[in-house]
Formats: sequence, C-alpha cells, structure tokens
Amino acid sequence: MKQTDLNRLGIFAAVVEAGGFTAAAERLGLAKSQVSQQVAKLEAELGVALFSRTTRRVMTTEAGDALHKASTPLLAELQRVLEQVGDGTRIEGRLRLTAPADYTAGVLGPLLARFALAHPALEIELIGADRVLDLVGEGIDLAIRHGFLTDSRLRALKLGTFRQLPVAAPALLARIGQPQQPADLNGQPWVALTALPAPLTWQFQAADGQRETITARAAMRVNSATVARECAGAGVGCTVLPDYMIHAELASGRLQLLLPDWMLPEGGIYAVYPAGRYLPAKVRALIAFLRPLIGEGVGSSAQ
Repeated sequence: MKQTDLNRLGIFAAVVEAGGFTAAAERLGLAKSQVSQQVAKLEAELGVALFSRTTRRVMTTEAGDALHKASTPLLAELQRVLEQVGDGTRIEGRLRLTAPADYTAGVLGPLLARFALAHPALEIELIGADRVLDLVGEGIDLAIRHGFLTDSRLRALKLGTFRQLPVAAPALLARIGQPQQPADLNGQPWVALTALPAPLTWQFQAADGQRETITARAAMRVNSATVARECAGAGVGCTVLPDYMIHAELASGRLQLLLPDWMLPEGGIYAVYPAGRYLPAKVRALIAFLRPLIGEGVGSSAQ
C-alpha cells in the first residue's frame, strides 16, 4: 500500500463530522470537487470504500467508520503538537469540551458564551453528558468534572467548590415533620441520585465538629440531578442537590433547606485534561477564564 497523505485523512474526517461533502467543503474552505477528489484518492490508496453515497445522504461504510474512530484521537494529538510547536498564543480552531448536563445548562453555558464572544476565531463544541467520556478516545480537549478524579491518565486543576444541600418540599415536611437532627432523616423517603456511589447515605457535620451519618429510604431513584430536583419539588422525597441548581427553588420556597446548622462535605469542580499532553493555547485560555469566575462563586460556592 502506498504511503497515505495525512491531509486526505483530515479531509475524510471533516466529511464524516460535517455529514457530507458540501458541508465539509464549506468548513475547510475548499471546492466540493476537491474534497471528493481527495477522498477518492484516499479510498484508492487504502483499497476500500469509505462512504456509501446515495442521492440524499452520505454514510460511512464499516471500513470508513473504523478508520474514523481510530484516526480521530491521532489527528487530535497531531493538531495539539503542531499548535504547541507553532504559534502557541493564537486562540483559534476547534475546542471540544464536556461537562455534566445539569452544570452545562445552569452554569457553564452562559460562561462559554462570554468566552466565545471574546474569541471569535474559535469554534467551541460543548458536550453535555452525565456519563464520563473518554477524552483521548473521543478527541475531547477538556472536561469539567465534579467529585474525585480516578483516571490516572488524566490531570486535574481545581477550579472551585460547590455546597451539597439537603432539601425537601414543604408538602413533604408537612407529612414527615421538620427534622431537628440528622437522625430524624433515617428511613425517610428520598429521591436517590444513582450517579452517586452511596446516594442514600450522608454524613453531616455540625459547627463543633460533631458528625452523624444517616441512611434514608429510596422512594425514587433517578440518574439526573434535574429530575431529582423536580421530584423533590413535587414532594416525592428529600434529596441532596448542588447549590448552583436550587437558588431559585430556595428563594421561592418550592424547596426548603434541611438542617441549616449542619453541613455536608463540599464537592470540587475540576478542569480535567489528558496527562502528558501539550495544552493548546485555546485550552489554557479557557481554564484561565473559568478559574476566577468559578473560584469566586459563579456557579459554585467560593473557595
């Protein structure tokens, strides 16, 4: 097999990601005929068809799908290296990042809008996902994550913290009574967030250092903090939610804070990126932009 021109591989990836030759040509600033020609040469070099073409759509073949999945992280790495070796101060190109869906909608989206306006040459792709994505395998530059970092292949920079607040609807408290001590929550109905390792067990701490652990009873189990907030607001059960999600509910009285003299452990907000990688200027710029805002309490509690 002849040596493959890597530029053709990049054009092939653009066709896959744009969903067609016309859109890819517009993205790359090339004529559609040039894009088609380069893909055809790549297919000839590899000896396989990469796309199945109809009058209405373009779809990858099995070989094309496999090539795209395998080459995406390699092309992303090559782009990072070239950016680092070249002009490391230019904020341009595509920036792919992911964050929990609830945090994306409530906090990160508006901040990224401000960042995008300040850097018009940058194309930002935000992926709101509650599952942990493979940054290297999926070509993602940066992740905003909450909690603890367990993947040793990744590096993390703490941006800020958030408070975990126990809450319940007034209608529920009218039925079960207002808890005065953490022990009063043992066995009470709870909206359990299944993304947490122990969603029914919580350790409270008083100002004097006294600690109490409670175990609630699951009235409902959900995998979304937004759904947990709505179910708690409807009176299904108590729950624990991050402070940035319930400002409006607490202000309106739809939810009430439980045990205000007791606290739950704070959670961390981290910028996460692959270890041992060059950090492009666009990633460094975004981290520098987010850190003071999140650290000062925009979407979190101040450190």
